[in-house]
Amino acid sequence: MLTYILRRLGGLFFSLAILSIIVFALMHSVPGGPFSYDQNMPQYMMDNINHKYGLDQPVLVQYVNWVSAMLHGDFGIPFQSPTETVVDVVLRAWPITLMIGAFSIAFAFGFGMLLGTIAAFNQNSWIDNLVTFGATLGMAVPSYVIGSVLVIVFAVQLKWLPTGGWGEPKHLIMPVIAFSLGPMAIVARMTRVNLLETLSAEHVRLARARGIPTRLIVRRYVLKNASIPMITVLLPLIPDLLTGSIFIEAVFSVPGLGRFFTTSALNRDYPMVMAMAMMIALLWGLMYIISDVLYAVIDPRVRLASKAA
Repeated sequence: MLTYILRRLGGLFFSLAILSIIVFALMHSVPGGPFSYDQNMPQYMMDNINHKYGLDQPVLVQYVNWVSAMLHGDFGIPFQSPTETVVDVVLRAWPITLMIGAFSIAFAFGFGMLLGTIAAFNQNSWIDNLVTFGATLGMAVPSYVIGSVLVIVFAVQLKWLPTGGWGEPKHLIMPVIAFSLGPMAIVARMTRVNLLETLSAEHVRLARARGIPTRLIVRRYVLKNASIPMITVLLPLIPDLLTGSIFIEAVFSVPGLGRFFTTSALNRDYPMVMAMAMMIALLWGLMYIISDVLYAVIDPRVRLASKAA
């Protein structure tokens, strides 16, 4: 198992290296620069600013300097906020996104698994049809559309909640609902499908024929076996929830990481965009490694197969 984890971490490091080249090349291939928006700026001032941030050096030198600094924990200084570092900006904006993401994860996984379980145990009933329809609708409708509808209904029409902003618990309600409905729909559908597949398995039918109570069957056989394929599919949803949604944070005026990423991309803030791209890719890679390890822990057949290999 340790050898497998080390091999996967090595593959993740290689993928991050390739991604760093792609992200750096894409950012520097866009015509213009981060300070070209001011057409009235004298050329000597433009040259001084480019020299200060090293933008006048060859692209290869800029890349080597950026990677070297990044490996030492220095992600540079954001052009939008030159009085602080990229790490300072992330530490300031990410807790807000993490709070929304944590509540969204709890809401999506808790209610999604509950609804999927109810639908599976009431197969082909009106409850099952209602949950299936709601899950399909939740996956089809974009989160920013859901957020806009919530603002119109609960903020503009009913005036129960503020239209946006941050600082009070009530500011969490609509962003969490809008952000978690899509993942909750995926969790509900995956839970239903895997539970139905497990309930129709031969060993479960045999346990029912022997008169074992349904509660024990669900706890001993159904939930564990049904959770195995769900891990690989559902855990990768977590990085999306923890890194924020540019649409949700824009709709509700939340000063989180997703919204800051949008403004950084529009303003060609090279250090900020590249650092956040690497951070999100790292989270995705680690989550896939964790899901594979948990898959092997839960299913002994996978663990034995890895040992045999």
